[in-house]
Amino acid sequence: MIKRLGTAAFAASFAIAAWTGAATAGEVLDRVQRTKTLTVAVGTDWGAGSHLDESHEFVGYDVTIAKQIAASLGVEVKFVTPSWDLIAAGNWDGRWDVAMGQMTPTKERAEKLDFPATYIWGPTSAVIHKDSKATKPSDLEGKVVGVTSGVTGEAYANHNLAPAWLNADPITYQFKPGKVKTYGTSNVAFDDLRLGDGVRLDAVIADTSIALDAIKAGYPLRVLEPALFNSPGDIAIQRGDKEFSDKIAAAVKQMKDDGTLSRLSMKWYGVDYSKEQ
Repeated sequence: MIKRLGTAAFAASFAIAAWTGAATAGEVLDRVQRTKTLTVAVGTDWGAGSHLDESHEFVGYDVTIAKQIAASLGVEVKFVTPSWDLIAAGNWDGRWDVAMGQMTPTKERAEKLDFPATYIWGPTSAVIHKDSKATKPSDLEGKVVGVTSGVTGEAYANHNLAPAWLNADPITYQFKPGKVKTYGTSNVAFDDLRLGDGVRLDAVIADTSIALDAIKAGYPLRVLEPALFNSPGDIAIQRGDKEFSDKIAAAVKQMKDDGTLSRLSMKWYGVDYSKEQ
């Protein structure tokens, strides 16, 4: 993971202050209600958040939450799989209405997207090959580190992570990579790391939960302690549609209040990531 007047309230106030007209009020909600479909961007290999099962159906924590949000709106859900860089760019042009993926609300992203609700909190860690001699993140000083393009791990590696969530602690950088290599997904970076310590990479910065999933799947990796940082994972939407934002915020609040988020987190992660770590 993709962390209290909440993040939703902060993001809404930020959007009102800096709105540039990316969507007129009610435009997205009107489309969702007219088509009776909520189109949601997810990933096919985003670990316990969203992936394809043996029947090639989307399953996971994010997928289940998206389905419940659609049900609260009285519409069907449709899943699409744009690349992460397209999602984070913010130029959606109506191709999808909501992005899951546990996006961390940074200041840069808040200029392009609104964040109605936080639905997960989680750590990001440095991951190494099991044969590495590193025992703590600072041992990676000057090393070759892999990151997923466009995520907060890349910003951390480049020492330009600017948290936008309320009461965020300043980021403390535990090492400075000598080289940062970008990948389309964490799993592709893990494929390079699994080749051996220092063969292509010395480490990967990734969501801890995704790294643990890879290790369970047999990847010869280790997660270094302590985590590099903890952050919230938010639902992202196109900017400017406050009515739509409020509907999503209300649906997620209901899931928090009735314990649904906690139960789903325990089901998919074995840890309650629904609360701030």
